[in-house]
Formats: sequence, structure tokens, C-alpha cells
Amino acid sequence: MTTLVACLSSGKGTWGHIGRLIADYDWKKIILITNDFGKENFTPEKPAEFIIVDSRQGLKELRNTIGQELKDKISDTEVAVNIISGTGKEHMAIISALLKLGLGIRLLALTKDGVEEI
Repeated sequence: MTTLVACLSSGKGTWGHIGRLIADYDWKKIILITNDFGKENFTPEKPAEFIIVDSRQGLKELRNTIGQELKDKISDTEVAVNIISGTGKEHMAIISALLKLGLGIRLLALTKDGVEEI
């Protein structure tokens, strides 16, 4: 089991992908990076922690916000990451925050064969 860090933002159909990714794997912890709309409207099948961000922030500010929120939530040395949802700016901020925390990342996605590392 590992911790899942996923971007839950814009993108047609991406919330369904995240929902199935959460449901179809036995995660140690689930952390969703989203905005107020995402927190209010997405209901995961399993317990999840939400990190609320404002994607209008600059890239460095967004990275710092995510890093500050993540630093006490992850005790592992690596995490599973899914960035199927969201923008490139959000993706860069998430990956940068995780790497600055010294974490290894594995990119996981839901495929026709189930949850797989990409």
C-alpha cells in the first residue's frame, strides 16, 4: 500500500478516472489536490484528505502551498501520483512540491487492465 496524491481539477471525464482509481486500489492514504469546487462536489468512495489550492496563484506560490500542506501528511519515501486531471501549471507545482520534499514518485493511472504504473 502506498499514498496516492492526485490532482482533482479541470478536464472532462477526469473526475470519473480519479474516482475509479481511488475505488480500485487499496491505498494507505489518499490526498486530493483541488479547489473549493472540487472539495464541495467530489465524493470519493474511500476516506480522502483534500488540499485546497487557488490555481490563480503564481507557480512558485502554488508549489509552496502544496508543499506546506503535504509535508506533515506523508511518512513514506515515495508516493503514487496521478495528474490526469488539471492543468500543466498544477501538475508542475505538484511534482515540484513532492520532489522538494525529497519524495520519490511513481505515476499511476487507471487503464483497461486496472491500476498500473505508467
